[in-house]
Amino acid sequence: MEFMIAAAATFFGMFIAVPILGAIVRNLGVYAIVEEGTCHVYVLFGKVIGVLNEPGLYFLWKELGPAGAVVSWLGRRHILDMRLDQQYLRSQPVNSEEGAPMGIGIWYEMYISDPVAYLFKNTDPQGSLGANVSNATVRCLSNMPLADMLETRHEMSVAVRQEVSPKSHDWGYRLGSVYIRKVHFRDGGMIRQIEAKVVNRLRQVTSAITQDGANQVSIITSTAERQAAVEFARAQAMRPMIVGQALQDISKDPEIAKAIFELLETQKLLDGNAQITLVPRGSELLTQLLAARSAGEGAPPPEAPRDPAMALRKAPRP
Repeated sequence: MEFMIAAAATFFGMFIAVPILGAIVRNLGVYAIVEEGTCHVYVLFGKVIGVLNEPGLYFLWKELGPAGAVVSWLGRRHILDMRLDQQYLRSQPVNSEEGAPMGIGIWYEMYISDPVAYLFKNTDPQGSLGANVSNATVRCLSNMPLADMLETRHEMSVAVRQEVSPKSHDWGYRLGSVYIRKVHFRDGGMIRQIEAKVVNRLRQVTSAITQDGANQVSIITSTAERQAAVEFARAQAMRPMIVGQALQDISKDPEIAKAIFELLETQKLLDGNAQITLVPRGSELLTQLLAARSAGEGAPPPEAPRDPAMALRKAPRP
């Protein structure tokens, strides 16, 4: 039971009583907490009595003196964001030296440099800085050559920043980095003409590349065909010489020559579209019957076989 009571009391004190007590003390003006990236400006009866721009815990009675006790009731506290801010201005109208209507997209950074001047010297410092940057862009970048306007963005950014920075600091708003992000044409007819020229140029380049490739292929093909024809002609010219040399070597031995010629003749007969009839040796009657059958069919009579043991007859297949 004692543990539960202690836990409940701790929870009530840490999460309920302490925040409520801290809020009451802050509203009474005892202390103030300045978060990182912020600035507190205290104004009493139209006069700035203190500026707290460093993060930390401050006791107002110590920092502001006796006025710190009543500034929370009778005065006013301004909390300013001191972090870096960014802005982008789209399509600022300028004209090139050639008279082309161009649009400039400019991106810039800004931050509060003087909190008091930011609050009381200008009612809209951010809007005034944007107008100043826009006017500086038109003044500095008008009548530039079109080629320089499309290529030298860094020099253009430096020129705009140097024109704006001294004036913006008087309002407590300092200009940071400036960058020309986009340069484009504003006339629709000019854009279409440029697109048409670019398309035509791309077509010409594509056609030239295609034609050059076709010419290269034709040259390679004709060269390969010429070399192949030369090699085939050389092979056909060398074939009779090679065959003649082989026959000459074969004819040196009569037995080898006879065997090869018989083998070639037999191979020719086997490869031909003919029917071969084998007649046994001494069968005169069968030879006469075959001769009579050939004569009846209108075919020439079979020749006498060179080998007395075998007779060959060629006849067309049915």
